[in-house]
Amino acid sequence: MCQPTRKPYQCIIPPYISDKISSSPAGDANLDIDPNRSGERRFRNKRKALSRLSKARRSLMANVYNADDAEEMIIELYDAGQLPILPGEMVWQSGQSPKPKEKIAKEAIKGAENTWSFYKNLFNRNSIDNMGMVIQQSIHYRENPRKAFVNAFWDGSQMIYGDGDGLTFGSFTGDLDIIAHELTHGIIDYEANLTYKNQSGALNESFADVFGILVKQWTNKTSARRSNWLISDKILKGKKYALRSMKAPGTAFKNHPELGDDPQPAVMSNYIKMTGDDGGVHYNSGIPNFAFYVAAYEMAGNAWEKAGAIWYAALTDKKALKKSATFKDARKATIAKAKTLYGAGSNEVKAVTKGWDAAEVK
Repeated sequence: MCQPTRKPYQCIIPPYISDKISSSPAGDANLDIDPNRSGERRFRNKRKALSRLSKARRSLMANVYNADDAEEMIIELYDAGQLPILPGEMVWQSGQSPKPKEKIAKEAIKGAENTWSFYKNLFNRNSIDNMGMVIQQSIHYRENPRKAFVNAFWDGSQMIYGDGDGLTFGSFTGDLDIIAHELTHGIIDYEANLTYKNQSGALNESFADVFGILVKQWTNKTSARRSNWLISDKILKGKKYALRSMKAPGTAFKNHPELGDDPQPAVMSNYIKMTGDDGGVHYNSGIPNFAFYVAAYEMAGNAWEKAGAIWYAALTDKKALKKSATFKDARKATIAKAKTLYGAGSNEVKAVTKGWDAAEVK
């Protein structure tokens, strides 16, 4: 999400950050944080059209390889050349050797590889659509060639990365959880397809954060109780800043010289009712994020093994989690999946229940 009232696609930078940057004199002159300004209609129409197609049709339009290759990881990397041209010039594809030497290119490739492998190894998922979709990525993208693009997004069929400005933001390939978060938006599109508004939209963002952090934890072999639970602690410049905290929503950044304080709530008593940000999807995602953190912490061990399995089972069950799901629906669905996977009286059920209770979702 990039704009308080519109959503042609999901971006990693929330509106409470983009608004601050866009309103500053320096940001307005030198940065392009909101691709909606010039690309809104193009991407909105694309996402809208794709969402109306069947899963099989969407996959065909997203460059799925033939059945012989469908179980293979296939990644294509393009260079947009600091222009609003997609996908740009192909610079690498799976099977080519050697890989690009540029740091940003290597990060994009590695991030996609780790995300694909996470879903395949843990859930036997065959790429984004579970039908072998090619993962296309474009680096060095700009909507305005004269302004640094400080965002990353999934446009319905591919990943797009800006380089950042090097001052407030680094390259958007620099954090694995950003890449995994945005690719997970694609998975959400093919599974629960949660409506991007109000609580279902906040759940959409939360599921992307959950699996974004899990891919990072799995890749780095970091247990639930050793993780810092910070989303993007490398992109936002400064050692004490991150985009979001799942452990303590509202604390990812404090007294930032340009952004001020993190506004995310952690509990329902602080739920933010608003018309902007599609009903507060980036603000209120802190609540289900906190619920997941507590559940994973209570289970201990590796969060991807049990807590992740429960959340994935809920996400991929369209009967349990409908497009218009509320936080209460997510509570019900995850507790039910915990019972199915681990037993009605299990510690896992107790942990999931404790997580939602801590977030005041009852």
